[in-house]
Amino acid sequence: MKDTVEIRWHGRGGQGAKTAALLLADVAFKTGKYVQGFPEYGPERMGAPITAYNRISKNPITVHSNIYEPDYVVVVDDGLLDCTDVTAGLKKGGAVIVNTQRSKSEIEAKLPNWNGKVITVNAREISEDALGKYFPNSPMLAAAVAISGVMAPEVFLKEMQASFEHKFAKKPEVVAGNMKALKMTLKAIA
Repeated sequence: MKDTVEIRWHGRGGQGAKTAALLLADVAFKTGKYVQGFPEYGPERMGAPITAYNRISKNPITVHSNIYEPDYVVVVDDGLLDCTDVTAGLKKGGAVIVNTQRSKSEIEAKLPNWNGKVITVNAREISEDALGKYFPNSPMLAAAVAISGVMAPEVFLKEMQASFEHKFAKKPEVVAGNMKALKMTLKAIA
């Protein structure tokens, strides 16, 4: 579809890939875009591989299926590179965004079928610094926005602030930590 950005997320149950995809759809919708954000998973259990999807467009979206040829792939758990072809169908000119503590060259070696852009993000370090715990979804969400360009970073931060304040109204410390994680990721990728 013309003027549509498609993103496929790979993660494990409990890491927040589904939540990140839904948050991205929510904030993109608030900026006037047409959106889809949905998960696909088998048996729902902590640690099981899951896939989630986003479509973001200036025009109405008439396709209602999984995304088989994404523009971008976000990998929330680099361990999935050993058992899943995360680059399957990835469009030429797209990018793979991987949460990892490994070097970029190590990650590229795990993607033998892909010779395009690879971006690595140390979401563990960012989330532990910002939140005091390992929650990779906020850093990976910021990375997806920065790399895909689906919205300007300042618009993204404004909408995420409002979303977090609503979602965590009784836990303001969670809002501050998540906002810090988003900002740290955007700065690291810039």
